[in-house]
Amino acid sequence: MSSIAPATETGSTTSTADATLVDFRARCSAVLQKLEDLLTEKNARYGNSALEPLRLLSRCGPEEQIRVRIDDKLKRLANLPQGDDEDTLLDLAGYFVLLLIARQG
Repeated sequence: MSSIAPATETGSTTSTADATLVDFRARCSAVLQKLEDLLTEKNARYGNSALEPLRLLSRCGPEEQIRVRIDDKLKRLANLPQGDDEDTLLDLAGYFVLLLIARQG
């Protein structure tokens, strides 16, 4: 069974739903690529500190330290004006990815 709709009056053979899905996937891919680039760059810059913390002042493991960082970012997000929050949102998404990686061991 084909998901392609019959031609419309404009001659299009792709349904609106299919076009919307393609656009959604492209937008997701762009954001995820940006997030991957950010995580990779910060990991290189900070020496994998999120997953291998130095533990000079805190003896918490990586998962707990990442949760603390998430709490800090959420506090920052709550206090930022709307529209000035893209970096914080990307950082939050990155910390959630790091938390998932930390849980994998």
